[in-house]
Amino acid sequence: MSQLNSTSSEMDLDRPNIEEYLPSEAIQESNEKLHLRDLLDISPTLTEAAGAIIDDTFTRCFKSNPPEPWNWNIYLFPLWCLGVVIRYGILFPARVLILTIGWIIFLSSFIPVHFLLKRHDTWRKKIERYLVELICSFFVASWTGVVKYHGPRPSMRPKQVFVANHTSMIDFIILEQMTAFAVIMQKHPGWVGLLQSTILESVGCIWFNRTEAKDREIVARKLREHIQGVDNNPLLIFPEGTCVNNHYTVMFKKGAFELGCTVCPIAIKYNKIFVDAFWNSKKQSFTMHLLRLMTSWAVVCDVWYLEPQNLRPGETPIEFAERVRNIISVRAGLKKVPWDGYLKYFRPSPKHTERKQQSFAESLLRRMEEKGK
Repeated sequence: MSQLNSTSSEMDLDRPNIEEYLPSEAIQESNEKLHLRDLLDISPTLTEAAGAIIDDTFTRCFKSNPPEPWNWNIYLFPLWCLGVVIRYGILFPARVLILTIGWIIFLSSFIPVHFLLKRHDTWRKKIERYLVELICSFFVASWTGVVKYHGPRPSMRPKQVFVANHTSMIDFIILEQMTAFAVIMQKHPGWVGLLQSTILESVGCIWFNRTEAKDREIVARKLREHIQGVDNNPLLIFPEGTCVNNHYTVMFKKGAFELGCTVCPIAIKYNKIFVDAFWNSKKQSFTMHLLRLMTSWAVVCDVWYLEPQNLRPGETPIEFAERVRNIISVRAGLKKVPWDGYLKYFRPSPKHTERKQQSFAESLLRRMEEKGK
């Protein structure tokens, strides 16, 4: 019994006392001390913060988990070395050759068609659409892509938009090789930006810049105009707004769900048996990401074209987005988390911070008043 008492007293000594952090006049005298655990009981803000420290699901969404080493033993190390020789010495040069041949075929066809058939829009768009699908197929072949498509292939219809979870920019390439989508995507620098402003604009793609507030209004207008066109390519949107590591789905932006049209969900799930397809754009350029894929054994994934969804009576666009996110998450076996993907790039809004501060202050004052009675 004395042992239990001593343990209890030691725990009391270790337990933080809020009186040590506040001025003496701020706390009225009471018979019972105000401990940090009391604040955790009554403050949702502190409870939420403590939970975030214990289970940091936000950071986990944007972090690639390296596989555990398996090759550091006398039996497997020689095989691993042989695999490195095959991947870098045989497969990689062959894949570079495949991609080079693909670009030669594509450019030698695309440039004449783009400039010589300007007066024949119908034929030009049809041929350019086919050529974009072709070069995307060459990209998938350069990774030895093993892609299984489930469900009916998307068709060109007005007033519909396709939405998918987002792991890497290669999501677009994998989907584009089957159907020439017009995608809405962040504007990128370098050679990727050059492709965006030249080749991909031919299929009606729309670009935006996260740092430009005016871009949101322009993009919203272009989206509404695009879905009305009968001959326009199907519109593809990644509503998470950023790449997530294919274990989670973050909150969907509501823009795609307030257009008043049919939403067609697409679920993409990568198998990490040969390579992790997640692109951490803050740590790795897209060129290095492609190099990593081209020096792996294969890129393996499944794509599901799911049942089209419409806004239900009385349902808000935010609720509609959450319902579609749930459909995609269940099909791809992804865990939903209540995070805004833009927090990866920007600090939380000052208004949100002020509301949290006010909530904490009010709960703290109420607790002090209760202790003073």
